[in-house]
Amino acid sequence: MKATIWHNPKCGTSRKTLAILEEHGADVTVVEYLKTPPTRAKLADLYQTAGIRPRDGLRTKEDAAKALIAADANDDAVLDAMVADPILIERPLVETDKGVRLCRPQDKVLEIL
Repeated sequence: MKATIWHNPKCGTSRKTLAILEEHGADVTVVEYLKTPPTRAKLADLYQTAGIRPRDGLRTKEDAAKALIAADANDDAVLDAMVADPILIERPLVETDKGVRLCRPQDKVLEIL
């Protein structure tokens, strides 16, 4: 099975999710999204496929994310902010032929393996 993980190697949950993918024999493409962020269109597609809104994919620990939530920003504004500052993207996002999941907790990846 092929899988793509939008990964931050400094994040424990992201590392654990990657380990689960590898343990299950997935052919994994690792994208360090802080170095190579997804395009706006790709990010929108990932969230749509996952069945969540962009604001559900915000890294709420970031002050800029808190401001977007407080302002009740729409999906377009959230996506624009994520593209401008990828640290706002909650990780890890994983895509396989079976779908996309925001893998928090990491065991959510099992749903698409």
